Amino acid sequence: MENGHHLLESYLSTTSMVQQQVESYNRFVRMGIHKVVEANNMVEPEVSDFAIKFTGIRVEQPMIIESDSSTRKIMPNEAIARNLTYASPMYLTYVPVVSGIEKRDAAGEAFVGELPVMVKSDLCYTHNMSPEQLATEGEDPDDPGGYFIIKGTERVLVGTEDLAPNRIITTKESSHEVVSKVFSTTMNFRARCSVSRDEYGIYKVLFPTVTKGMDLILILDALGLKPKEIAENIEKSEVANDMLLNIDLSSAKEMGTADAIMELGRLAAPNQTKEYQKRRAEIQLDTYILPHLGSEPSARAEKAAYLLRMAERCSLVAFGYARANDKDHYANKRIKLAGDLMEELFNNAFKFFIKDIKYHVERTTARGRKLSVRTNINPDALTGKILYSMGTGSWPAGQTGISQVLDRVNLTGTLAHLRRVKSPLSKKHPHYKARDVHGTYLGKLCPSETAEGTDVGLTKYLAITSKITVGADHKALEEKLKELKLI
Repeated sequence: MENGHHLLESYLSTTSMVQQQVESYNRFVRMGIHKVVEANNMVEPEVSDFAIKFTGIRVEQPMIIESDSSTRKIMPNEAIARNLTYASPMYLTYVPVVSGIEKRDAAGEAFVGELPVMVKSDLCYTHNMSPEQLATEGEDPDDPGGYFIIKGTERVLVGTEDLAPNRIITTKESSHEVVSKVFSTTMNFRARCSVSRDEYGIYKVLFPTVTKGMDLILILDALGLKPKEIAENIEKSEVANDMLLNIDLSSAKEMGTADAIMELGRLAAPNQTKEYQKRRAEIQLDTYILPHLGSEPSARAEKAAYLLRMAERCSLVAFGYARANDKDHYANKRIKLAGDLMEELFNNAFKFFIKDIKYHVERTTARGRKLSVRTNINPDALTGKILYSMGTGSWPAGQTGISQVLDRVNLTGTLAHLRRVKSPLSKKHPHYKARDVHGTYLGKLCPSETAEGTDVGLTKYLAITSKITVGADHKALEEKLKELKLI
């Protein structure tokens, strides 16, 4: 016990209790914010031959504009005392594009709003200060940081638990039905795609925009995988039997890829023109089925192989060759921390900001005025959206209670609040399995610290020595594995 005490003391002297929040936010400022700007870098208004391209974004340290228009740096304690928002100015670099040619000489930089700054993050002035310097500046040397100051109120973004994205999770939904589902997630879109197998071995595919299950063989055919090639890729005879049964019963067994696409279009948009049906089917194949594999037609072969693996997993679980995945196992969960939540929010606000610029450019042209980029940028569009969500706790994906007022009853309460993990499940339903302590919590979550009453088992807290990694770049790893022919 004595050794454990020394161990804990040594661990806490070198690791901050709110390290996971601060590191996650730093990653957002270092990479996430640039990723969002890169993904939405073109403003293309309904104006002939004119567009704006964003080439980068720069975030400075927290500043305040006084009533006499002077700017100076601001410390967290002053923001709290004067009911101000502790935020940094953001500057976008842009270049106008006229008739498809970038006008480099007209490139410039514009102020686009303010980004709330997390106390003790790399952008904060208190980040590397010694306890003496903090005391001189009027800051509390024992304050852990990890929270934001919005209009003088300390607010914390609570970590949200979610099922791991882009992973096949196969579960037994009833005694007869087995479902393989994937929460296919990209920067801008999250689609739940699933393949189910009923008691007779018939596969159905579900994805956004369809209300009832679609024939798997038809989808595979439309994606370019011929029925003849399907059974060749399967080792287990029972799974091959399932596949052969589906091929035999499918209306797509004699169709070519083009016919399968037309059939898919006919089911998706009945009583429409042939051209519209074809376009609708292609949008479904490229945008709504497994978007994380890509939204270009070149990704269709990979999508077909992935759906085939999902169907195979269903059969393997149904025949007892593989175990069903446990949704409550912590390896199948991910926690979205402050940085991920900020990235989601900034992405949503940035899209709104682009729409706003579009509208202003179109209005300026309609009035016959001279086009200039800077006069069409309204910084309040971006800041307003971010501050609204951070002030109310309502997030773009419809979640509520993400941003909460920091509990300052005592230091322990503050640290616990900054290490809280919330489940997205509704507290009205029993959810017995989700509320139980799972064996995989060991060392990650505290088994005894949870709220009493309706929140029991849904609101959890990180264990004292648990450390959260902020994630890695999947694309680089994937390319390396493909290069080594491991996937």
